Amino acid sequence: MQRPLAGLTKRNLARELLAGITLIAIAVPLNIGYAQIAGLPPTAGLYALVLPSIVYALVVSSRQLVASPDAAAAALVASSIGGLAVADSDNYAVMAMAQAVICGVMLLLLAYFKLGFLANFLSKPILVGFVGGLAFDILVSQVAKMLGISLPSGAEFVEKIVALVTGLPDASGWSLLIAGVSVGVLMLGKRLAPSVPWALVVLVAATIVVVLTAADQAGVAVLGEVPAGPPALTWPVLAWMDWLLLVPSAMALTLVTTAEGLLVSRSYGEKRHYATSPNRDLTAFGLANIAAGASASFAVGSSTSRTAAMDQAGSRTQLPSFVLAGGALLLLLFGTALLADIPSPAIGAIVGVAVLPLLGIREFRDLWRLDRFEFFIGLVCFLVTLFIGSIPGILVAFVLALVNLAKRASAPAIDVLAADGDPQESLLDRAPEGSVTAPGVLVVRLGAPLFFANGTVFGQAVRSAIEGAGGPEGVRHLVIDMEAVNDVDVTGAEAFESLRGWLDDREISVAFSRVRPDTVPRLDRLGIMRGDTVFSTNRAAVSAYDETRDANTGHTIRSGAAPEGD
Repeated sequence: MQRPLAGLTKRNLARELLAGITLIAIAVPLNIGYAQIAGLPPTAGLYALVLPSIVYALVVSSRQLVASPDAAAAALVASSIGGLAVADSDNYAVMAMAQAVICGVMLLLLAYFKLGFLANFLSKPILVGFVGGLAFDILVSQVAKMLGISLPSGAEFVEKIVALVTGLPDASGWSLLIAGVSVGVLMLGKRLAPSVPWALVVLVAATIVVVLTAADQAGVAVLGEVPAGPPALTWPVLAWMDWLLLVPSAMALTLVTTAEGLLVSRSYGEKRHYATSPNRDLTAFGLANIAAGASASFAVGSSTSRTAAMDQAGSRTQLPSFVLAGGALLLLLFGTALLADIPSPAIGAIVGVAVLPLLGIREFRDLWRLDRFEFFIGLVCFLVTLFIGSIPGILVAFVLALVNLAKRASAPAIDVLAADGDPQESLLDRAPEGSVTAPGVLVVRLGAPLFFANGTVFGQAVRSAIEGAGGPEGVRHLVIDMEAVNDVDVTGAEAFESLRGWLDDREISVAFSRVRPDTVPRLDRLGIMRGDTVFSTNRAAVSAYDETRDANTGHTIRSGAAPEGD
């Protein structure tokens, strides 16, 4: 098992410590903003930086991935719990804690049963649409905050838009000025000096302006008093029905965390040449979420932006996470008084700029150019998440993933193979439509497992190929190349049984080639193979059945080494 802080040496210790200070400067203002998005007090965001960060960094296999609440998680918390409890209430906070615990348990189960592959169902278009819908909803809330407009707690997207538009006449000029300058500094600073923690600069500068000008008395909302003290270990106490109501949203959080976290972990591991373990990373996320739920915080996931910032700072270990935890704890113990005068418009600007990349504008543009069908999948997921809700959004995402999968699986490569006179050449090229592989012989290759989505399609393709080649008069022997068929389900077997009946009626024999030895028992059990001749190569099959030759090289494979290639 990999030791904690793998990769840390005396040579890179100073650089890792400096990266940790940078991480504090980035994470503190963002987590305060994300806590507000989630409808929770600022301390919930700060608590997430202490115990969850430590637990995660001790267990995770990735040397760079940063775990923390992010914009998508915060929006999911707000949208899912908002209909169950009033934001900022004690019950609301307890439900957020319980949601994190459930999410943690689900992640641990995924790791134990090695089910991380389920997150692969969230393809890029679905993730872009789902996260983009959440980000746009967040952006509207932050724009209202920047204008000094109050939105109803737990409001849906349309209600927020209506409240924002109707509240424009009451917008605060001071709030708009602070937010406008903050956005300008963040956008320009990121372009000119990306290594500077501009979010912290904006937060400090805006707070000083508010204190010196008494802008809070002119209508600028400020963060207010933040309770001092470390996170206390606790446990969410709810009725069983409330726990059950939180399961769907926790499942959504689990899937997004799994898909995004494992992808980012793997990509940085490959980029920096160190090994990662998906199941260990899931375990780390699971324990971190349980720690969040037990320390008055909310769900944590992978932070792509903070991980990228650490990579740019030269960090290659988890030491910055420990530095972050220590810095956040010191802030909670001795520095909460400094947070009271932070202006909300500045927080809105910081979070708004942070979520802009999550809108997926560039990704949608690329999808439109590369694949219109996948673009519309992403768009539907975006609209459902935005106008109906995050939970329907994740359900629609899975349905669309299955539709996309079925669409592709139902159209596998099914080729009639061509033969030539050179025995050294591979018998893998496609034959022209309407032709046979050799006189009286048709070799057909299925380039996918045979299952419910393509069984009927395969049968129809074989019938069409035989009819196109002259029917029983032109085809006496059908050979099915099974190299790519690594599995068969019951529905696929029934479709093949129908095809075999059609072939028997026309007195066309069936044989197989290049059967994978590990699939033979299942093919026998499902009745696909009935003592039929099995050839090691396609060329052997053609030699056996070609009516212009006398050679017969057929033999049956039942065990042993994998079949030879052609």
